[in-house]
Amino acid sequence: MPVTLSRFLKPISLPFSSLFRSFNTLSSPSIAIRNVSSSSSSPYRALQDYPLLHRQSRRFDSFSILSTIKSCAHLRNLPLLRHLHAHLLQLGFNRHLYVATCLLHAYSLVSLHDARALFDEMPHRNTVTWNTMITAYSKYGDVEKARLVFERMPTRDLSSWSAMVAGYINGGECDRGLELFREMVVNERLRPDKVILGSVLSACSRQGSLGLLVGRSVHGFMAKNRFELSLDLGMILLDMYAKHGFLKTACRVLDSMPEKNVSSWTALICGAAHHGYGKEALTIFELMQYTGVKPNEITFTGILSACSRAGLVEEGRKYFDKIEEYGLEPRIQHYGCMVDLFGKAGRLEEAYDIIKSMKLEPNVILWSSFLSACKVHKQFEMAERVTEQVLRTVKPENDGGVYTLICTLFVQNEKWDDAERVRKLMVNQNMRKARRSSFI
Repeated sequence: MPVTLSRFLKPISLPFSSLFRSFNTLSSPSIAIRNVSSSSSSPYRALQDYPLLHRQSRRFDSFSILSTIKSCAHLRNLPLLRHLHAHLLQLGFNRHLYVATCLLHAYSLVSLHDARALFDEMPHRNTVTWNTMITAYSKYGDVEKARLVFERMPTRDLSSWSAMVAGYINGGECDRGLELFREMVVNERLRPDKVILGSVLSACSRQGSLGLLVGRSVHGFMAKNRFELSLDLGMILLDMYAKHGFLKTACRVLDSMPEKNVSSWTALICGAAHHGYGKEALTIFELMQYTGVKPNEITFTGILSACSRAGLVEEGRKYFDKIEEYGLEPRIQHYGCMVDLFGKAGRLEEAYDIIKSMKLEPNVILWSSFLSACKVHKQFEMAERVTEQVLRTVKPENDGGVYTLICTLFVQNEKWDDAERVRKLMVNQNMRKARRSSFI
């Protein structure tokens, strides 16, 4: 059955007669399509105008075509987009540069193959066309082909460099992204904007000391050139310093941000917790509350992990109770932090009470934390109380580390028969020891 544009259209509330009369009173169909596109949140409105105009044999212009393509791009419907493409070929718009580039962008959202085919067929291309293809390859994870397109460009603008740098960084190749950024600044003498600076700073937060060095240089460039510290850019900069343990600098960034939200405060709290600044994390949390910002689930994960690392048992209990005070439900991460907190303090009974009070099913990470605490504090009887429950919960093919831990506990408690039973179970089920992980 042939694909037709009308098959994909939904009915609208405006009566057909009124819509038809509105077309007859307009001198250009682009006005009708642009009006409904701007006045309605649904892209179906513009698409409903298109076949009506076609049946009236009204003359199309580039503005009405561009509005229709944008509506198709919003729907991300490949058959519909191909049907529109075929109609544009009949109308002779295939050589119109702006129409072809807009169509290329729409294809890049749903089909890299169709986007590349259109790109190869285009007789004329501008910088936006090339940049669209770079972004498309990067989005689909093929940064090598994106780089080939980048190298083939006759001329590059700042958006070209930004698209390629972002492609490397989003693809996990931060080193190559930073190297290309340096080439852009040093060799091409291009002045970076907020978009590319955001990409570069996000890469710096994932790198080691070299990333921090580049990040501080970028921060200095921003200060020298009086860049306004937007919420997004400030958040990335704050996160970079917090992850590298530069808490004072991160606090100064937060102070200089004209707008702050829960994510910016949470990044600072989690950075302090990660680097062992437990009491400082609590101070930041209290300051956040004083400014009227309400914490979310991630904020409480950060504050509870700070308590766990610093051994602040009573403070951890207080903040755990606050979760429900803010209308939030405790998540598995929060319970895990509390088990870890009580376990490190040797308060295994309280840790077990937390597990029993959970509304969620304990997972392997939580049980590993509890059993490790039993091992450290030689609480073998407590470990035996949960052993059978743990063995029923864990998956043998993935959680071999838990079995090893249980076996070690039996050996240390001189329960040789139980230890042999677990060892045989491990051999018979071909278990693997999983990588270590943590809530914190």
